[in-house]
Amino acid sequence: MGCGVKEDKTTAPGGRKYFELIVFLFLLNIISFVVPITGFALKTCRISYNIAICVRNDLRAVPRDIPSTVEAFDLSSNKISRIQESDFKHLPVLTQLDLNRNYISQIESGAFANLTSLKRLNLNNNKLTELGEDLFHGLSNLTELRIMSNHIKAVASTSFKSMTRLKLLDISHNKLQHITKVHSIIQHLPHLRELYIKNNNLTTFHSWELTNSSLELKYVDLSQNPISVFSVTADVFPNLTWFNIGGSPRKQLMKWDVRNKTFLSRVSTLDISGLQMTFDDIKSLLETVNSSLTSLRMNAMKQHLPALINISCSIPTMSTLQLRYNKLRFVSSGLFKLCINVTELDLTENKIRNIHDSAFRSLQRLRILSLSHNRLSSVPAATRNLPTLGELDLSSNNISKLGCDDFTNQTMLRQLSLYQNSVSALSECVFKDLIRLQVLKLQTNRISNLNGAFQKYFPKLTKLYLNKNELMAIKQGEFRGLQSLQNLSLHENKIDTLENGCFIGLTNLTDILLQKNHIKENELNKGVFNDLINLRRLDLRDNCIKYNSSSALPYAPFSQLFRLETLAIPLQHCKGKSHLPRNFLQGLTNLLVFNARNIQLLSLHKDMFNYTPQLQTLDISSNELMDLSPELFSPIQNLQSLYVSRTSLRSLNYLTDANLTKLQFLQARKNQYSVISEEIIQSLPALVYVDLQGNSFTCGCDNAWLLKWIVNNNQTQVFDAYNFECNYPVNLKGKKLLDLSIQSCSVDIEFIYFISTTCTILLSMVVSFTYHFLRWHLAYAYYLFLAFLFDTKHKNKQAPNQYDAFISYNTHDEPWVIRELLPKLEGEQGWRLCLHHRDFEPGKPIVDNITDAIYGSRKTICVISRRYLDSEWCSREIQVAR
Repeated sequence: MGCGVKEDKTTAPGGRKYFELIVFLFLLNIISFVVPITGFALKTCRISYNIAICVRNDLRAVPRDIPSTVEAFDLSSNKISRIQESDFKHLPVLTQLDLNRNYISQIESGAFANLTSLKRLNLNNNKLTELGEDLFHGLSNLTELRIMSNHIKAVASTSFKSMTRLKLLDISHNKLQHITKVHSIIQHLPHLRELYIKNNNLTTFHSWELTNSSLELKYVDLSQNPISVFSVTADVFPNLTWFNIGGSPRKQLMKWDVRNKTFLSRVSTLDISGLQMTFDDIKSLLETVNSSLTSLRMNAMKQHLPALINISCSIPTMSTLQLRYNKLRFVSSGLFKLCINVTELDLTENKIRNIHDSAFRSLQRLRILSLSHNRLSSVPAATRNLPTLGELDLSSNNISKLGCDDFTNQTMLRQLSLYQNSVSALSECVFKDLIRLQVLKLQTNRISNLNGAFQKYFPKLTKLYLNKNELMAIKQGEFRGLQSLQNLSLHENKIDTLENGCFIGLTNLTDILLQKNHIKENELNKGVFNDLINLRRLDLRDNCIKYNSSSALPYAPFSQLFRLETLAIPLQHCKGKSHLPRNFLQGLTNLLVFNARNIQLLSLHKDMFNYTPQLQTLDISSNELMDLSPELFSPIQNLQSLYVSRTSLRSLNYLTDANLTKLQFLQARKNQYSVISEEIIQSLPALVYVDLQGNSFTCGCDNAWLLKWIVNNNQTQVFDAYNFECNYPVNLKGKKLLDLSIQSCSVDIEFIYFISTTCTILLSMVVSFTYHFLRWHLAYAYYLFLAFLFDTKHKNKQAPNQYDAFISYNTHDEPWVIRELLPKLEGEQGWRLCLHHRDFEPGKPIVDNITDAIYGSRKTICVISRRYLDSEWCSREIQVAR
């Protein structure tokens, strides 16, 4: 075989298609990188029970990161001055929106257009001056609109056109000034039931100005307007039942002009407090509602009060009379002589010092009497003549002593309020006739001794309030007569002694409040709570219950309270560190909430919660806990809320092995957590809210996963995440954690897949191109490299050459070589020549034969011809020879 074999120069198939495929895959990966992902870390708000709460955050604009699924949005008490068209477009299921107490002076047209589900809108206490055309467009399902305390002077005719389902409108404390503006509002509200337009500087009211208005109005408030003429000549309020026409501070008499007494004949509740009218006009007003009135408020009346009481009490249907702020001082015997049908009388805030013993004699049907916030020094004897009285309020007076006859014959009394007086002691006989009493309020007095007042007589009492007194001890059997009691408030006293059997008889008690007393741990060890077999809630906060060891107690203090659901024991102003005995919670098999906040706790024994398998909420914040064992949480797999703020814990690693699969709420504020790992979060699959505010975060790659999770996760709300600050390293201290760039930290699997795929495709294309175009060049280069290695290996060896010369020629020149060259060199010169057709080894690769022939010969003779130069193999032979 000669050196005349030529290569195949056919083009590689599919090269362009491979290239187009690579470009497509590259663009596909680029697109995947820029798809936006909405996270659940809100910058200024928090979500609670599907309500976005952004209260008191000094916001100047509506935040745009609120999830579209929220049903209520509270933006009250901020500094928002303008509502833009796009502010609420992404909240299609919102039903309640509260913008109260802002600085809103402008609302763009269409700002509420997308809130088709909204039912309640609060714009109170802002700076709106006018309501423009179609301002409330889109609010077709709104039922309540409150825009009181703005500066509204003008209302466009179509402002309320869209709100056909509105039932309540409060536009009080504005500057409408004329009833025609009210008409332009309510003419578009066919189902309006409640209208509040108090204090709008309305000076006249003429019914003809409200023609064709809402016929469903039942509640109208026109109070505090300086109306000089109130004229009704048409039945514009056919369904009105609640009417407030109370006066304004101005000294201007209102003229009453309602000639047809049937126009207001359905009014059952009337408020004329502070109204300034002539006696005849007030009399005419009361006669207008004579057939239907059941409740009348005449607060702060400046004249004719006794006569007005007589007139109102002459109305046969009138049953509720409110007379606050009238400066009565003394209640005479004849003041209520005609009020035989009154069942509820309110005399609050009248500076009453004395009441005649017969003042209430005619009120034989009275069920509720309020004498609170007066200046009574004792329980008035007049109250003993009320056989049907069910509720008596004597709170906030100057009563210092209770006598045995104060509540004589009050057998029907169900609620008695004596709080905020100066009572210092009780006696055994003081409540002897109150056999039907259900609620007794004695808080905020000076009671230091109960003197057996609750050992009998109270078969139906369910709530007893004794908080904020000066009790120092609860004696044995002190509450023996309260078998029906369910709620007992003893907090904020000076109790330091709980005698054995002090709660005997309280078998139905469910709630007892003992916080802010002087109770110590030795009082609990007596078994004082054993009688409270139905107790559900026990609050011992701010006492001084402190143990020096976690060793088991000989007698667990709550061992009999197997129905207890809530236990709170936080301390305050109690010096020294503390522990909790390992069996402190023994017996509490149904405990749901345990609050051990701020008890200066150093540790928790791993067996602490072995007795509380149902625990759902645990608060151990504000303690000096250095470590928590994962075993501590093993018995409480139902835990849903965990509070571990302000502790000495440096990590949350104990959660990774705690198996808290139901934990939903985690508060871990103001600790020393520097790194929150992926393992911690992944171990809490049900987590929906986490508060890590005020921790010392490390701003580095250790927290790279946390940053990505905060922004990208859609399940867990990370409270105040945008205000997390770096504490390490020093050069980044104070920098916002979420401003940290983590591109250099993360290994993007998708990007790796993209690079791998791209490289594989490119490699396939290169191999294809090489095979089709350069395979012979590569083969030649390979053997040339082998030749170089062979030459390097053998160039210093002096092995004898097999031939004198290797003849390199083209097969077309072979006749000349045989006839001319061979006889000359071999015949005449005696050389031994190597010829490929004669001396090459059969079966051996041609390149190997060429290489062996060249290295086995002293010289190489090349027969150059045109065909030789065109031959690819001949060219390789000469290059190998070189």
